[in-house]
Amino acid sequence: MKKRISVLGSTGSIGTQTLDVIRHHPDRFEAVVLAASGSRIDLLIEQALEFRPKWVAVAREELAGALERQLPDGIRVAAGEAGLAQVAAEAGADIVVSAIVGTAGLVPTLAAVGAGIPVALANKESLVAAGHLVMAEAAAKGVPIVPVDSEHSAIFQCLNGEPRGAIDKLILTASGGAFRNRSREELTDVTPDEALRHPNWAMGAKVTIDSATLANKGLEVMEAHWLFGVPFDAIDVLLHDESVIHSMVQFADGSVMAQLGTPDMRIPIQYALTWPDRLDSPARRLDLAEIGRLHFRRADFARFPMLRLAYEAGRTGGTLPAVFNAANETAVQLFLQRKIRFLQIEEIVERVMEAHRIEPHPDLDGVLGADRHAREAVLSLVSG
Repeated sequence: MKKRISVLGSTGSIGTQTLDVIRHHPDRFEAVVLAASGSRIDLLIEQALEFRPKWVAVAREELAGALERQLPDGIRVAAGEAGLAQVAAEAGADIVVSAIVGTAGLVPTLAAVGAGIPVALANKESLVAAGHLVMAEAAAKGVPIVPVDSEHSAIFQCLNGEPRGAIDKLILTASGGAFRNRSREELTDVTPDEALRHPNWAMGAKVTIDSATLANKGLEVMEAHWLFGVPFDAIDVLLHDESVIHSMVQFADGSVMAQLGTPDMRIPIQYALTWPDRLDSPARRLDLAEIGRLHFRRADFARFPMLRLAYEAGRTGGTLPAVFNAANETAVQLFLQRKIRFLQIEEIVERVMEAHRIEPHPDLDGVLGADRHAREAVLSLVSG
């Protein structure tokens, strides 16, 4: 029997690669939901015509009419935040791939978990902004959350069969992004086009910029804290140029286990869908003799202030992680629009964090309110 997959964020980088995996194993998987948060309506329609899901959903309600006119009978259409949550919870999926970028993915992820559906989590913002809510709901419902991010998938695989009490520390690896070999003085006038030239991975624009600031790694530190129950002092970050070792676990006896592979997101995506089993993958096989050497450097907080700010947000908790995430997301968008400079991203995020009044134990409304206020604060700073 085929595993039924809901793909939330089907038009994004993770979503399109998830569909590659489904396409590679048509006898194992079928897509029952395709959902998108953005405006790539033509691609969403193209995907729907190929995979013939039960549901197609779009976050922008004004696009629902165009979908209904161009899709054949038998494919139902949902729209808006409520529509995304509805298809996440009610479409009869065996697993939901949560790959909508940003906090827009939080409500659908909670809806899936609340319905008792396992989640393959690529939307790291859900755990950054509301890890206390998501993980509590998952524990209450007995729902597995399997990580899709290559770093967290690596840790997840290294921990298979290992007692969590034996963990000494988690070691997340980072490529360092497009500017990893540049000094801060050389970043003053860099452009979005330069920042989007990632040396190893093919990713969406927002994640690629986050890789250059190391904000992405900061979000992953917070995500790892919630996924694996490890304190922030036991999570390290190493710069690793080749992106071959995707992350490591050091155990109490000094042993270190690592997961290696080519930088191809289809590997962790497929493992999240098949766990605990493994299937043949379309990814290129790793040839260590061809690579020859692997390089590592410590991640420097002075060089990458966004990583420092992420640790501060995570350790403080409450609504501050949501503020970090929302301020960064908004600032990155402004940089991509050429309205601010690259180094202003970190300046703006720090100012918004410093001005925020922290709510220590927020409910969902509190998290979403902090997110909204942080975005408004960024826009106010830039316009003022």
